[in-house]
Amino acid sequence: MISNLITPGELAPDFEMKDLAGNIVRLSSYRRSKPVVLAFLRGFL
Repeated sequence: MISNLITPGELAPDFEMKDLAGNIVRLSSYRRSKPVVLAFLRGFL
């Protein structure tokens, strides 16, 4: 059973990853400034 799911309306944990241009992007840099939609596509690129 997975116990670390987040519920709708709950803040996602902060993380960082590279964008398509190779720049590091942190989720926390977008909080309180603009909406964020995350889509993780396994094996897409």
